[in-house]
Amino acid sequence: MNVLISVSDKSNIDRFARALIDMGHKIISTGGTYKFLSERGINVTKVEDITRFPEILNGRVKTLHPAIHGGILAKSYNDLEGSEIKPIDMVVVNLYPFERYVTASEEELIENIDIGGVALLRAAAKNYNRVIVVSSVEQYDEVITLLKSGKFNIEKRREFALRAFALTAAYDSVIYNTLHSRFRDGFPEFLLLAKPMRDMLRYGENPHQKGAFYSNTKSFVQHHGKKLSFNNLYDMDSAYSIVSEFEEPAVAVIKHANPCGAAVGKSQADAFERAWAGDPMSAYGSIVSFNKTLNLETAELLKKKFVEVVVAPGFSEDALELLKKKKNLRVIEMKNRRSEAFELRQLGFGFLVQEWNDKKLSDYRVVSRRAPIDSEIKDMLFAWKIVKHVKSNAIVFAKDGMVVGVGAGQMSRVDSVRIARFKAGDRAAGGVMASDAFFPFRDGIDEAFEAGITAIIQPGGSIRDEDVISAVDEHDMAMVFTGYRVFRH
Repeated sequence: MNVLISVSDKSNIDRFARALIDMGHKIISTGGTYKFLSERGINVTKVEDITRFPEILNGRVKTLHPAIHGGILAKSYNDLEGSEIKPIDMVVVNLYPFERYVTASEEELIENIDIGGVALLRAAAKNYNRVIVVSSVEQYDEVITLLKSGKFNIEKRREFALRAFALTAAYDSVIYNTLHSRFRDGFPEFLLLAKPMRDMLRYGENPHQKGAFYSNTKSFVQHHGKKLSFNNLYDMDSAYSIVSEFEEPAVAVIKHANPCGAAVGKSQADAFERAWAGDPMSAYGSIVSFNKTLNLETAELLKKKFVEVVVAPGFSEDALELLKKKKNLRVIEMKNRRSEAFELRQLGFGFLVQEWNDKKLSDYRVVSRRAPIDSEIKDMLFAWKIVKHVKSNAIVFAKDGMVVGVGAGQMSRVDSVRIARFKAGDRAAGGVMASDAFFPFRDGIDEAFEAGITAIIQPGGSIRDEDVISAVDEHDMAMVFTGYRVFRH
């Protein structure tokens, strides 16, 4: 069997090549790989001895030749009768690591776009009935085992071909997305998604649905606990997005992608206790997220609660050791909160793409007769950071840097206010209210006043803003407009 080897990543390639030679196969190789294998005493034939044409353009053109691609693409040995082209029976290729150069100069970026390697992989994968295509270092041991056992059947050849096509498709997607971000602004003309599967999940949102997790980055590390579920991953993202809004110690307690509690505190432990107290009944079986390295004091408090997942940017050694004593607690260290350029939402008939909702509140306008006092302003700014993460129609009641009531996902805004009031109870007295969009009627204001709310932050922009402002003034409340809404459907 003639085996063409041309690899950028040379990990274990010498061991693999020796195993092939020991089985009686012949190795053909290109410049860098030829030099690497030859220096290790492995008998290799140069590609140019096959093509009778030297590498040109500083190695840019090596294998793009009929003697190579004819040898790969011939459907049978009979197709090559009467020609000097020898069949190639296996192609072993991995590509230039383009993804490592995404921040490099344009010249270096372009130079690391692999041409010949992609062509070799696609040709071999297309002709999988006769040619074995090996596109990953991780496949080497399996290839040797299958060859020795004589079990490299058509099913395995198809499997290897699919892997090669997936790799070249992903490679081209990375090139396009990288060059688009370098050369153009805004949304790409084509939405190219190429994400490797990270995990096959136990199921999707419900047990009767299959589910899987795909990502092109290692965004988190799981230190302990059972496998993450579909819903765990979704809630983790929501939880960590909230705490990432804050510089001071912050904690979010999430159920069904909505915060049932969130708080900032003088210490991490203080923030945790206050966040949990926001709605301790709903917090049962929640996902809890921190924006600072989790310390032992907080871990001791957390250990007493029933929590599905804890997420933090790091864990002290003693805190991690303590949390690992909880058998079913999933302990997640978040490494990279966001690796995607845009936010995507799938429809049954396509995708919606938008920029991330990262707008920061830089200014607001007081529209009420009474201006808010300093403590109200502080709580309103806190609540505004939270409400953007609540399903619309979204209402958040907050007091002293702590969420005391949330109304989420209601079709009527006043109903969201009523739910937040119910959740807050007496704690709403002297608190503030944040709304993700304007109030279409004054009824939401009246409901908040009856709950004891004293100040409101909202976008404004309703045709009935004057009626709403009049209601605020009647109740001697304070209200500010942000000028923009923060829907989260």
